[in-house]
Amino acid sequence: MTMAPKKPLTREAMYQIIRSPLITEKMTILNEGGQVGFKVAINATKPQIAAAVETLFNVKVVSVNTLIQKGKTKRFRGRPGVRSDMKKAIVTLAPGQSIDLSTAV
Repeated sequence: MTMAPKKPLTREAMYQIIRSPLITEKMTILNEGGQVGFKVAINATKPQIAAAVETLFNVKVVSVNTLIQKGKTKRFRGRPGVRSDMKKAIVTLAPGQSIDLSTAV
């Protein structure tokens, strides 16, 4: 069984995969160790996330860990509702590389 060659991601597709950076206390501590967190599309794969981060931020990605945070049940105007599920990616960068998310572009 042969697999078709994968098409390279367009820049627009990369921005669809990487939604926003995660800026929390825990992510700030991980950032000092060469890891960066992102909110990503729920259907994004680890190779797609790695390719998008490498291209958009010009860094070398060593590994990608993902998790899906289930949406909380909340009440809105007295009626129960559920927030959407969210996928997070924690990207480990090569030694000596970093992404500065604290500066405004």
